[in-house]
Amino acid sequence: EVQLVESGGGSVQAGGSLRLSCAGSGYTYSANCMGWFRQAPGKEREGVAYVYIGGSGTTWHADSVKGRFTISGSADNGKNTIILQMNSLKPEDTGMYFCALRDACSALLVDAKNNYWGQGTQVTVSS
Repeated sequence: EVQLVESGGGSVQAGGSLRLSCAGSGYTYSANCMGWFRQAPGKEREGVAYVYIGGSGTTWHADSVKGRFTISGSADNGKNTIILQMNSLKPEDTGMYFCALRDACSALLVDAKNNYWGQGTQVTVSS
């Protein structure tokens, strides 16, 4: 059974920083794509960043977070961990952040309904 366990998140004032982590286990992919999505109240879930672990190490960040957020990932004995370092946070970054896993990054964003998902962690940025 695939499990994605998230930690981090919380409340911070604008300009502050937060760090999210997600530990994945139970999958059989030799390489996989892990990333973060977020969903604000009343809005659709959107991709924030991803990293291809065990392969090229390619990363992607949404335009709205480029230069402020950085994703990184590592593999250790079949368990992958990703970190999302979020700096210079803005009120519009507020939302529930979800960790996601897929075998290919090409599918993580365009076929999101079939991703494996974590339970989500709340990020609140006040002005």
